[in-house]
Amino acid sequence: MRLLRWFVPLVALVAGSPSALAQANYPDRPIKMIVPLAAASAVDVAARIVTQKMADNMGQQFVILNLPGASGLIGAEQVARAEPDGYTIGGFNDSIMTMVPNLQAKMRWDILKDFEPVSLVATVEWGLIAGNRTSYKSAADLIAAAKAAPGKIDYGSGGPGSPQHLAMAMFASAAGISLTHVPYKGATQAATDVAAGQIPVGFQGLGTVAALVRGGQLRLIGVTTEKRLPQFADVPTVSESGLPGFFFNSWFAMLAPAGTPKEIVARLNAEVVKAIGDAEVRRKLEELGFAVRGSTPEELGAMTRDQLAKYARVIKQMGIANE
Repeated sequence: MRLLRWFVPLVALVAGSPSALAQANYPDRPIKMIVPLAAASAVDVAARIVTQKMADNMGQQFVILNLPGASGLIGAEQVARAEPDGYTIGGFNDSIMTMVPNLQAKMRWDILKDFEPVSLVATVEWGLIAGNRTSYKSAADLIAAAKAAPGKIDYGSGGPGSPQHLAMAMFASAAGISLTHVPYKGATQAATDVAAGQIPVGFQGLGTVAALVRGGQLRLIGVTTEKRLPQFADVPTVSESGLPGFFFNSWFAMLAPAGTPKEIVARLNAEVVKAIGDAEVRRKLEELGFAVRGSTPEELGAMTRDQLAKYARVIKQMGIANE
């Protein structure tokens, strides 16, 4: 009996130690980040900048895996179903987290139940873009053209329910115009086709199109911020150049599968905050039109719940359908 009293707690200690040891040594192998969006999209660009700094700080490689399609549903499901051990995380935009769930009748995952919030990383500033073959120089020009030819002007998006889709639907509704939605499999392809002259206009995160704008391959005719952006100081806001009161942005956040140990979530959160606090990381993100944020897991969770409710109201009021 005396031996048994020593043996039972020893067995419990040994049985519990692998998990504790794994957490203590985390990370001891590369971490995979699934981005359910196309390569070179705003979130993908930001994810690569931030995770490179996290890799330097943590001493482990981050591998970015792009899984675009179905408005992010496929890639997000891969994160939700992954082993909750901290070695698979997601880099999502708020469309995947709060817009698409309000547009899909059937979902294979629940953003509030199947994921652990890690951190808000940055908000993505947005702009109205036009191809160089068009005559549009401002939001007012596009509105006038659309009123003269209802439904005849196409716009591209990253897919049904994407932020590009929702931003233009909100813009068209507020302006009282009709435009034709052309969904793509990702924001990058939509932006590239505007630059190529295949479609005339679209809304895009500035992280996706900043290089194309600076290279003269497409025209930025308005930004959706309250004030002009220093990096595009000559570009008026949409509000001042055709549609007063119109603002739009989105955000980039990191999540883990539900059940990921709190200690690992806390470590990832601390590493995100540390990485985006680096001056060079901030400079790169801000040059691309991001506003660096950061948050606690709890703050991101509250933001997600609030944004879900907000877009439920907006989508219902505007009659936006998942085309």
